[in-house]
Amino acid sequence: MPIINKATFEELKQLSGEDFINKLIDAFLEDAPNMLAAMHAALAGKDVESFRRNAHSMKSNANTFGATELAALAKELEGMGKEGNLDIGKRLEALKKAFGKVAEELKGMRV
Repeated sequence: MPIINKATFEELKQLSGEDFINKLIDAFLEDAPNMLAAMHAALAGKDVESFRRNAHSMKSNANTFGATELAALAKELEGMGKEGNLDIGKRLEALKKAFGKVAEELKGMRV
């Protein structure tokens, strides 16, 4: 499975334009670490709603770029948050690792 679905990314690039795609990438690369930190904090504070909201945002943003694995992991965590289940095991670490791969790939896709 590719880290970024090229067709989805190319469609986004066509819709947004080459100038704006770089801004979208930069915003995601800046926002995602904050979402991950907020999820960690929410987990520590047992704040289910904050955890769910940040997982939802991560899922949506990942889907925008075609980062399917990252989106799937975030969707799973969002679902757990909706159920009030913060017994997530190593899933947040897996999400961080997947984000790292996506970040590297996106940096190379800037135009």
